[in-house]
Amino acid sequence: MKLYRHKVQYYETDQMGIVHHSNYIRWFEEARNNLMDQMGISYKRMEDMGIISPVLSVEADFLRMVRFGGSVLIRAVIAEYNGIKLAVSYQVIDKTNNMVQCKGITRHCFLNDKGRPISLKKSFPEIHQLFEQEYAKEKQSEVKSKNNKSSKNHKKHTKADETDS
Repeated sequence: MKLYRHKVQYYETDQMGIVHHSNYIRWFEEARNNLMDQMGISYKRMEDMGIISPVLSVEADFLRMVRFGGSVLIRAVIAEYNGIKLAVSYQVIDKTNNMVQCKGITRHCFLNDKGRPISLKKSFPEIHQLFEQEYAKEKQSEVKSKNNKSSKNHKKHTKADETDS
């Protein structure tokens, strides 16, 4: 999936020219909408089908400051999904130095137009399949990343072992 790009606007900053913390939550929403559009299911389409997905909780860890005029890339990925609840994790990355400035997670549920919880798996299997596929892609990506790190560490240890002899 393509990362979501955002250029920091003046109104998003405080008197010091630093992005106010509340704006990261808005950026998470923008990136989540972008992710869903790329998956082939927009919020608008879901709402037209009678599905709403309210935010249950939000967490954000502010690691570094983002300032007016800067640009960020936001990686949004499905962190958890079971057909009834969804969690999306985010990384806000400075476009100039590729450093993670903020990371966070939002948790959601799925409700019908009467506000009752629904299972996408049972009620909307075609939408469930889209979320399942994206979640599976992210899990595969995590496994590959862990395997690559483990392989690199093994090579480092092997090389060090060879030089010790």
